[in-house]
Amino acid sequence: MAVSEESSSSSSRPNSSNSNTNSRSPPKHNANAYYLAKTVLRGSVVLQTVCGHFRSTSSYDVVFGKETSVELVIIDEDGIVQSICEQPVFGTIKDLVVLPWNEKLQVQSPKITGKDMLVVISDSGKLSFLTFCNEMHRFFPLTHVELSAPGNSRHQLGRMLAVDSSGCFLAASAYEDQLAIFSLSLSSTGDIIDKRIFCPPEKDGRLKTARGSTNISGTIWSMCFISEDYHQASKVRKPVLAILLNRRGSFYRNELLLLEWNIEEEAVNVIYQFAEAGPLAYHIVEVPHSHGFAFLFRAGDIVLMDFRNVHSPSCVYRRSLNFTPLEEQSFKNIIRIPDIMDEDGISSFAASALLELGDINKSDDPMNIDDYSCIQPGSNYVCSWSWEPGVTNSPRIIFSADSGDLYVIEILFESDGVRVNLSDSLYKGLPSNALLWLDGGFVAAILDMADGMVLKFEDGFLQYRSSIQNIAPILDMCIADYPDEKHDQMFACSGMASEGSLRIIRSGISVEKLLKTAPIYQGVTGTWTVKMKVSDPYHSFLVLSFVEETRVLSVGVSFSDVTESVGFQPDVCTLACGIWADGVMVQIHQCGVRLCLPVRTVHPEGIPLSSPICASWFPDNMTISLGAVGQGMIVVATSSPCFLFILGLRSSSQYHYEVYQMHCVKLQNELSCISIPQKHLELNRILMDYAADSPVSGLPSGNRVDNLFVIGTHKPSVEVVSFTNDKGLQVLAIGVISLTNTMGTTISGCVPQDVRLVLVDRLYVLSGLRNGMLLRFEWPSASTLSSTGPPGQHTVGSSCTVNSRDLSNSLSSNNKVPPMFMSNASGKSEGEFPVNLQLIAVRRIGITPVFLVSLSDSPDADMIALSDRPWLLQTARHSLSYTSISFQPSTHVTPVCSSECPRGILFVAENSLHLVEMVPRKCMELVKVGNEHVLVIGTSLSAGPAIMPSGEAESTKGGLVVLCIEHMQNSDSGSVTQRSSPIGGYAAEQLSSSSLCSSPDDNSCDGIKLEETEAWHLRLAYSTIWPGMVVAVCTYLDRYFLASAGNSFYVCGFPNDNSQRVRRLAVGRTRFTIMTLTAHFTRIAVGDCRDGILFYSYHEDSRKLEQVYCDPVQRLVADCVLMDVDTAFVSDRKGSVVVLSCANHVEDNASPERNLTLCCSYYMGEIAMSMRKGSFSYKLPADDMLKDSDAAGNNINSSRNCIMASTLLGSIIIFIPMTREEYELLEDVQAKLVVDPLTAPILGNDHNEFRSRESRAGIPKILDGDILAQFLELTSMQQEAVLALPLGTPNTAVLSMKLSMPAKVNQVVRLLERVHYALN
Repeated sequence: MAVSEESSSSSSRPNSSNSNTNSRSPPKHNANAYYLAKTVLRGSVVLQTVCGHFRSTSSYDVVFGKETSVELVIIDEDGIVQSICEQPVFGTIKDLVVLPWNEKLQVQSPKITGKDMLVVISDSGKLSFLTFCNEMHRFFPLTHVELSAPGNSRHQLGRMLAVDSSGCFLAASAYEDQLAIFSLSLSSTGDIIDKRIFCPPEKDGRLKTARGSTNISGTIWSMCFISEDYHQASKVRKPVLAILLNRRGSFYRNELLLLEWNIEEEAVNVIYQFAEAGPLAYHIVEVPHSHGFAFLFRAGDIVLMDFRNVHSPSCVYRRSLNFTPLEEQSFKNIIRIPDIMDEDGISSFAASALLELGDINKSDDPMNIDDYSCIQPGSNYVCSWSWEPGVTNSPRIIFSADSGDLYVIEILFESDGVRVNLSDSLYKGLPSNALLWLDGGFVAAILDMADGMVLKFEDGFLQYRSSIQNIAPILDMCIADYPDEKHDQMFACSGMASEGSLRIIRSGISVEKLLKTAPIYQGVTGTWTVKMKVSDPYHSFLVLSFVEETRVLSVGVSFSDVTESVGFQPDVCTLACGIWADGVMVQIHQCGVRLCLPVRTVHPEGIPLSSPICASWFPDNMTISLGAVGQGMIVVATSSPCFLFILGLRSSSQYHYEVYQMHCVKLQNELSCISIPQKHLELNRILMDYAADSPVSGLPSGNRVDNLFVIGTHKPSVEVVSFTNDKGLQVLAIGVISLTNTMGTTISGCVPQDVRLVLVDRLYVLSGLRNGMLLRFEWPSASTLSSTGPPGQHTVGSSCTVNSRDLSNSLSSNNKVPPMFMSNASGKSEGEFPVNLQLIAVRRIGITPVFLVSLSDSPDADMIALSDRPWLLQTARHSLSYTSISFQPSTHVTPVCSSECPRGILFVAENSLHLVEMVPRKCMELVKVGNEHVLVIGTSLSAGPAIMPSGEAESTKGGLVVLCIEHMQNSDSGSVTQRSSPIGGYAAEQLSSSSLCSSPDDNSCDGIKLEETEAWHLRLAYSTIWPGMVVAVCTYLDRYFLASAGNSFYVCGFPNDNSQRVRRLAVGRTRFTIMTLTAHFTRIAVGDCRDGILFYSYHEDSRKLEQVYCDPVQRLVADCVLMDVDTAFVSDRKGSVVVLSCANHVEDNASPERNLTLCCSYYMGEIAMSMRKGSFSYKLPADDMLKDSDAAGNNINSSRNCIMASTLLGSIIIFIPMTREEYELLEDVQAKLVVDPLTAPILGNDHNEFRSRESRAGIPKILDGDILAQFLELTSMQQEAVLALPLGTPNTAVLSMKLSMPAKVNQVVRLLERVHYALN
């Protein structure tokens, strides 16, 4: 095809007269930028995996080290990974190990005794000892040990850790020349480090050997402790550390050293030194419980070493590794040994030839592994390994070869020596970067740039059970509307090469949509799922209540109507239902209570009759407004007049029951909700322990609490009530609800809509209010009660119940009220006084009433909080922690557990029933040509890199391809559906992802359906060869497109809207290779790989490009987004983002060399390769109703310039613009959170230093939303304590004087809630 072309060089001087300024947006005159950065999806790259007893002595937990965060997970009996918690570390993890509990670690706190610790070394320059805090549901530091200055210097300690099997010694190394050994013994003062020694010593840098002295000069590649036989050991322990050293400047260079620490003499001696020219060795690994054996992993073989005599070790076994077929070996890459990285991020010279073992004296040394041997090194090597847990005799190790095969080695210690057995291949897949052998026969395999796997030993082989999601690296992404639902989703290009995939990332916890009915369910008023027996693992019935109707459906593969066979009254609106005992179901409606015994035709445990047996109870001249059904107890309430009835069942004969009234009490206030928790022994024990320890408990010490229920009242209040046959009703605790807004005005509508009693480590009450708020109440501590004085000296909220001794006249003889004791606020002695519950946390999650639905019957089950939208409420978290569920707004929800769908959730939305299941986590551009869109693709036609090390462009060839998208009708195309098996579990993340994989038979694909009559076709319209690799393409002014090749970029167009012709209209050149192109109106931003961001303008009349602004510093640009014609949001390849602006400059008659203004910066510690501009409002729905929120409307306009960034580690980070007032308020809070022990960085980093890296001094910082989010996890008292800390900056001091403490707490919480709501 003929192509006409017009090219011109960039102008060197401005030409404002030819500039197209009509379409330009109004310039801004304020260069200040105020942003908050929040990670909404944490990185999925797992670099370290360990397991231990972190939460308790009985728990078995797994920790994933993810460079910038740590995640604690469990693997359930089905092999499903379930996230317990994930937290940012505000630093970069270099290595982490488990410090097992031992008797030397004596501590006073029972919360730490017996639990393993996590030891982390990071860029903070500190050795951090972490323990898991169950109350805060996250790791906390016990202590930090200073090792070096912050940073990543290869000469400072901070790269690798090793711990001995007893947990008494720890070693830390630098990349080169340095290491340290520590003796551990936790004292009463809290010091974990008993003694320490650094190698080499500072005196002369030499270590003593048997023949003189030596040094550690070179790269420390691997190290491990060699355990001694404690039965033969002397009283004085001398730990031995084996290291593999790549010696600098030596002919042999590579050595194995055994270092012995003489603690008494405070010296480290080299007791053995060995070198041999052999295959590349890269890891030394101790054999557990062997007292002296270790594996040496080399390129091509595995060697078992005997170090029982550390002065004369020997080789006892060697096995060549040849797993790759010959036909595959010619296509294999070179051996990929993990890189050694220096402070500049460049692979160390030492790594290329590390540990080619050589020896000077080879004559008769037992360490001559390769001499006189017929075993030749193979073509494979070990990538990762893990030891079988809990095995003391015949230890087994599983390892992954670079061929992708998994093997097991068993070591047998027999009387005639050591025998080693190597298994056949147990599983074939991709090479694993890390392996972790877990209890129950599970193996976690972490892969590089692909989803990991959970495997299980079955019948001698490993079988796939589930995936461990990894969406890294995210190289590009875009945001699009989600069809048929009212929220957006992100499409991300993840992974590399054959493991690349298209991932769909949605806000909230992802759900797999299993079933949707037609919109025929109008007027649903309630949904419940009911079991046939208390101990059943699955639900049997689904109850749907309508305005004047009730239907019961069976739960199974299909839902069928079984109302008549169950016995529920069909012509009434059901208020509540449940199971009273095995096989006995109860329905509560406005007119009465109905007992039902379902027949066997609908359930195997039903009665063997043709029709169900039913019995009823009716209140006299009253209408039931509320009710609840629990094990052995039915509670109903009436209004006008207000009564509370306790009902029971009694049997006169088989299959014949009678519903009778046990107790009745008149109420001072109408009830709004009732909840009966499942009976639980731990619940009774906690209440009894609290009664024994507390002077004011509401319970006489020693009493047993069998029947508990919780009520919400119109007072408003929440009350915990117990019922016993001898004492009747007792109010144990009262939580009065009295809330005010930031102006001090009482908030209306605080009546409880739903209430739940939760037991997770502690007992607390959750309540959802009718105004969209969520509350958490807790029992006060004994110290709090004692500080308030005896019962008669402090105020406690009164109960809504009154004494029933005068009620007999108002009730008929059939409903006679028996004598009972009722709690009251006055005249009660000690031990009878109800406890005043403490309001711990308040959150607003919407404006509609909040319903609480437990996901199971367990008292520690997570809940769905249903308001304007569904939220997952994590009950184990401190304070209130909730995450949105990726589903549309719904009116009702109930869990559905069946054999086919064990984690199902049924939503009622838009008159339909939705059955879902929660699940755990090239350059091209579309260009408009006339009335159609074409796809412009830039390609490379040359092998090798596009950039020289200097940043200049390589001499390469590239291609530009234009494809037309044609819509074709194809009646035979059929319906193609790809679905994934559920990953299982759910994580406490704000975003979740699924993948559209490249292979049609890949069973991990998810969720795309093509319409039956639709087909799309790509047709080649144009292609040409360009001088240079085309690495960036973007649209420009809706009629052009920009494309870069090498250090040149072009303005291109389609003459006469002809997609088969492309014309280059203008060309601009930079000094180095162009990496990014972006445009906004007439402004063009060019990302140079060295010179940073350059602003250009294109003059259509003269067809010339003009550079008008440049970056103030050299910058390795990764991506750039133009917020407007004056402001650029830029990410670099060192992990930082900056905002550059020219808003305060005037273009006319100015020099093109003038610099852009650096407005603000933020160091992420991750490289953002793709950024996109977004638009959303972080305004709560309630802000439309509240008159006191002047700032509520101010954030709407600024929120239109949000930025979403995706990183190589798989993280998604959102940058939210803020007003100056919001920024200053949160800046004050952040300064206090980073120093408070509850919220400070857990690795000991200086937060300001960390977020300021790669930035000039004095540049304003973007706020850290991950630090600020922790403020919402604190209780109200903890929040006030944080804000009462000394101020950090003069600006915050001025701000603090304007606000009173209560108003400030509310204001901060309100602002952070808006951000949290929007991000979810």
